[in-house]
Amino acid sequence: MKQKVIALVGPTSSGKSALGVFLAQKLDGEIISADSRQVYKGLNVGTGKITKKEMGGIPHHLLDVSSPKKQFSASDFVKKAEQTIKKISSNKKLPIIVGGTGYYTDTLLGRMIIPEVPPNPALRVKLEKKSPAELFNMLKKKDPRRAATIEPHHKRRLIRALEIAEALGKNPAPLPIKKYQVLWLGIQPEEKKLQKNIHVRLLSRMKSGMIKEAQNLHRAGLSYKRMEELGLEYRFLALYLQKKITSQEMLAQLESAINAYAKRQKRWFKRNPEIIWVSNKRGALEKAKGFIASK
Repeated sequence: MKQKVIALVGPTSSGKSALGVFLAQKLDGEIISADSRQVYKGLNVGTGKITKKEMGGIPHHLLDVSSPKKQFSASDFVKKAEQTIKKISSNKKLPIIVGGTGYYTDTLLGRMIIPEVPPNPALRVKLEKKSPAELFNMLKKKDPRRAATIEPHHKRRLIRALEIAEALGKNPAPLPIKKYQVLWLGIQPEEKKLQKNIHVRLLSRMKSGMIKEAQNLHRAGLSYKRMEELGLEYRFLALYLQKKITSQEMLAQLESAINAYAKRQKRWFKRNPEIIWVSNKRGALEKAKGFIASK
């Protein structure tokens, strides 16, 4: 029988982390984080990385596994996550994937394949000269499906997406054989509630030292260019620290960008018909227990 895995997905600020801990406590599980920024060391406050106290004694994997100065790809994630699933299951625990990076969860769990497209140096040199806005417009024409889910200011991801589109012409098809037996659970608060969550969470992170964290990262050698590449919080923090925008502009623009990101996440997960959307802990636990008991 294939290894059983629970995948808990949803937009940012929807309550995934707390629900994941609850399920892990009730089901003797361990959590694998599927977040493209929380893999980086030192990106704690800005990403809203779960704290030791919030973990509730549950082991969390794939947090702080890479330097922010280096690139950590979906391929890197899949390789490490597969190793971690084996380790968790060998200890008779239940692997629970928790995160909002849909590309990570989908490639790991067989809904997508990672394109074996080698780097195109000539194309990269050409694309590097363009602004993120120009690259995003190009991607919308070449691959509108990928453009609907990508972060429009993340230059490196835009270039890679265009490189793949140039080589393949379209998104890869899903794998015909899936490695795991997966229960997909989704959590998605009502729109106004989600927007309020995003607002409250952003203010909380500001009070917790988000600006100070970015200053420390820069002092430790993280360039402003790389900080901007990391996207969202760190993009706007880098602009603020370079005095390109005011603190008020940073907060307003960042909150708008996070809301737009949440919409892209919802569009991404909406494409997965296997996701069972739950509204509370009890409903999620019932679905999970039924899944574990099934053959």
